[in-house]
Amino acid sequence: MKTILLAYDGTEQSKRALVRAAEVAKAFDAAVHVTSVAPMRGSAHGMGPYDPSDPPSEHTQQLEAAQARLAEEGVVALLAPAHGDPVEAILEIADKVDADLIVLGSHERSLIERALGMSVSGAVTRKAHRDVLIAH
Repeated sequence: MKTILLAYDGTEQSKRALVRAAEVAKAFDAAVHVTSVAPMRGSAHGMGPYDPSDPPSEHTQQLEAAQARLAEEGVVALLAPAHGDPVEAILEIADKVDADLIVLGSHERSLIERALGMSVSGAVTRKAHRDVLIAH
């Protein structure tokens, strides 16, 4: 294992995923790339503007916090900011960095989200062509 991609959003679940990514990285002396995806509103012409309640600046702060926390664990992290659909962005970055493992947190979803299949971790697991570790 050479490369790990950590999807991070600052939640408690993603903080647990960060700890797992650090453990695996240290065990295998693997490189860690961290992404936080700023979603964009959809429009009739494709991607629209950013959601003002979830701006890119918040994701930049999340990436910097993850990088600092990984440094405390003795792991150097490369940052991979992204925007768009979180699932597609995570998979694109995993391909770009040739990740051996994608690490992300699991989120408690509402009944509506479960009914509509709105789980980033679930969708990444279904669509990825590489190993995925989901921290609970």
